[in-house]
Amino acid sequence: MKFPPVDEQLALICRGVEKIVPEEELRKKLVQCEKSGKPLRIKYGIDPTGIDLHLGHTVPLRKMRQFQELGHQAVIIIGNYTALVGDPSGRDETRARLTSEQVEANAEDYLQQVAKVIDLNNAEVHRNGDWFAKMNFARILELCSKVTVAQLLTRDDFSKRFKEEKPIYLHECLYPLMQGWDSVEIQADIELGGTEQLYTFMLSRDLQRDQNLPQQVAVMSPILVGTDGVRRMGKSLGNYIGISEPAYEMAKKFMQLPDDVMQMYFELLTDIPVEEIEKILQGHPKQAKQTLARSIISEYHSAEEADAAVERWEKEISQKKIPDEIETRELSPGGESNTWENRDADGNPVVRAVELLVWSKLCKSTSEARRLIKDGGGYLTEEKIRIEGHDQEISIVDGLLVWAGKKRFCRVKPVPK
Repeated sequence: MKFPPVDEQLALICRGVEKIVPEEELRKKLVQCEKSGKPLRIKYGIDPTGIDLHLGHTVPLRKMRQFQELGHQAVIIIGNYTALVGDPSGRDETRARLTSEQVEANAEDYLQQVAKVIDLNNAEVHRNGDWFAKMNFARILELCSKVTVAQLLTRDDFSKRFKEEKPIYLHECLYPLMQGWDSVEIQADIELGGTEQLYTFMLSRDLQRDQNLPQQVAVMSPILVGTDGVRRMGKSLGNYIGISEPAYEMAKKFMQLPDDVMQMYFELLTDIPVEEIEKILQGHPKQAKQTLARSIISEYHSAEEADAAVERWEKEISQKKIPDEIETRELSPGGESNTWENRDADGNPVVRAVELLVWSKLCKSTSEARRLIKDGGGYLTEEKIRIEGHDQEISIVDGLLVWAGKKRFCRVKPVPK
């Protein structure tokens, strides 16, 4: 197989990468590939401990796609056995353990989402239970002899917990060893991941050397910060953008990003050339975020949906215009009556403002509705005519637009009880 020139490959591989260890070996592997025509085996492992992939997960997956485009072999490890242990990386407490049934259900969903990022049809997919399930106790003891307790305690997470006298369970100590053995089984040339995984990546090299195999090179990406611009992206922190979220929900989150994370998002999550990114970032931040949103959303939806999502944000949020689609809620008369007691000259039901806000479910209680109206937060119609008092009588015309503040609104339709 013919590969692009080594320097061209390195330029693409190194984009958005924080560390390559050992760096000099990567070029040697690429040169050897060029001579032999044999592709490198690129490993990425996923523990299916949840079911939602967010943009933070896509950083190494996008790097794997780049390797695929260069002609190399993608190898996905579904850690159905490591997931039973739980990755201790970056954690100051033990993970809750999942059942094998939960793990397998998550794995199927993971693969469907991974297929949105890489060419899964041309990738190898292995479950590490395929080899760990076959190991007897003697084999496990042999593997355990490859690592000392002192070595394990050099890991930041274990070291921190040890100093703070927090529990470190024996099964957790097996995790880096198991992940490292995966590299032996699939004979990885390159492993992708984040910088917090350096310990395990180096352990993989040691295990490969012990088995007289070529040692892998670790290609590590920086940790993608979440929408708060501070902490790593994570669902538990509520600062994530999921790749399966509706296009408009993704767009709203992109437009809320702090300006100083834009460079990272462009470099790690798009294929836009670096020189073009610099020009984009020199312009207005809002336009830059819209460009970013369109580029990324179109990868997981369509270009048309991405454009529509950004345009909707511009209309509804930026220009504060009324959405095209607004929920209509049916209003029934209160009390025991099945009909509206009061009507205007045109026959439309008439109710007090406080009742309108509660019956339309814009306010949870009469007291909440009273406070809202007193603070000037109740409005009617597209022109946002302010409700002046809680006893104000309002004619309920079919399709009347009612507001509770700036962001809660609905249309109402009077119906018999």
